Amino acid sequence: MEDPDKKTEVVLLACGSFNPITNMHLRLFELAKDYFHETGKYKVIKGIISPVGDAYKKKGLISANHRVTMAKLATKNSDWVEVDDWESSQSEWLETLKVLRYHHQKLLSPDPSNSLQNATPLIKPGRKRKQGPNRHDPVKKKNQSPHIKSVPQVKLLCGSDILESFGIPNLWKLEDITEIVANHGLVCITRAGNSVQKFIYESDILWRHKNNIHLVEEWITNDISSTKIRRALRRGQSIRYLVPDVVQEYIEKNNLYSPESEDRNAGVVLAPLQKNASDSKN
Repeated sequence: MEDPDKKTEVVLLACGSFNPITNMHLRLFELAKDYFHETGKYKVIKGIISPVGDAYKKKGLISANHRVTMAKLATKNSDWVEVDDWESSQSEWLETLKVLRYHHQKLLSPDPSNSLQNATPLIKPGRKRKQGPNRHDPVKKKNQSPHIKSVPQVKLLCGSDILESFGIPNLWKLEDITEIVANHGLVCITRAGNSVQKFIYESDILWRHKNNIHLVEEWITNDISSTKIRRALRRGQSIRYLVPDVVQEYIEKNNLYSPESEDRNAGVVLAPLQKNASDSKN
């Protein structure tokens, strides 16, 4: 029997619009969890859905309040996937890296009063211990170290489209991509025969950290997307069995998607493109 204490604990974090959340979004978590458990080296302890804030300015993006509510309805019956509204409640758009840092720091220091966004995770707790009055603490800790569990790793869960978006100019900062793959790790759900491996091969940054990029092949293919869901809704077509029933009911009750909602942010440059393009000029 394997000792479960020796397994690395993993938290899966999915960032995105979830506009609306679909059954495919939920499947990503299940596929990733199966993959990690089958390695025998990891134990997935939690999944987190973090909808992007309204300041992202994506075309057709309805209010974060509705998107968070739908995600919570969709995960109501899950015993391990939850929704976090910290990112969506921010007044400004946040880089994905900052969201990863926030959740990593939260695992280290559950006290929400701490400044989590810009923390340097592995230093703060050490400083606290050094300030402690007991001079024997370090020795005690050393003797017990085999039994002390390490902090769970927070890995970014995504589809192959997100990984390939790393190649879009000004959408991501190179230093952010480096920190994501080097310090946290990626779990990318891919289709059989997809060109993701070629994309990793052609990127020096991704190739350097390829051991921290987990490619999970999705053999039961599913082409559901939020874009197609919205298109069907605009045309008065059924979306049943594409989203959880409770999400469909919520959409219908609130009449969420229409030609008017799809025109929201039309002509507005996406927040990361605005920010990174201006930063590169400075």
